[in-house]
Amino acid sequence: MTEITRPAAFFIADNPALDFLNTVAAPTGKEIDWLSNGSDLLDWLEQAELVSSNHLKQFQDKNSLKQCDAIAAQARDLREWFRGFVTTYAGSRLSAAQLPELKPINTLLARDSCYLQINAEIMSEMNTENYEQPLRWRQERRWRTADDLLLPLAEVIGNLICSADFKSVKACEGATCTLWFLDVSKNHSRRWCTMAICGNRAKAAQYRAKKKLIHSESGSD
Repeated sequence: MTEITRPAAFFIADNPALDFLNTVAAPTGKEIDWLSNGSDLLDWLEQAELVSSNHLKQFQDKNSLKQCDAIAAQARDLREWFRGFVTTYAGSRLSAAQLPELKPINTLLARDSCYLQINAEIMSEMNTENYEQPLRWRQERRWRTADDLLLPLAEVIGNLICSADFKSVKACEGATCTLWFLDVSKNHSRRWCTMAICGNRAKAAQYRAKKKLIHSESGSD
């Protein structure tokens, strides 16, 4: 996989579908795309924990980077389709009226080859006080072609659309920020992608504006 010579991808959205949407951003003023090629896509899928490293290694053995580059281009197209959907409906409740617009997702999901398996959980990964049932359902996926890399993306988008309240999908209020997040705060009062990035910038700008106003008023006396 390619050596990362840029900032780490953002995982601040509290939702993997919106983290996917945030794979293109301009945190320092210059746009960065964390899905610029197939190697980037594989890196991001692993970082997002949507595909295990073991599956990705096996997958790389079977598919050329040229194939993965083509899938990364499709992932970028999917991302921009999703951006349009989110921009249109963020902050509102979804209804059955939006179903026709979701055809791109349903078309992808129809290609999936998922199946359920019964697995034994490892005791150390669970709360031993509640270890009454050591067997759990686990969804597995057959990775057949490079096209299958799009399936976990479609799945997390579908989960957001069907399981989350779209009224809580918000854009960061930073003046130049393009990041999105799911507001899971207790009072649904989150405004920023992160306080460290946009929240503190806004506070600093507000302080400068207030100081300028005070200086202007004192000068007019």
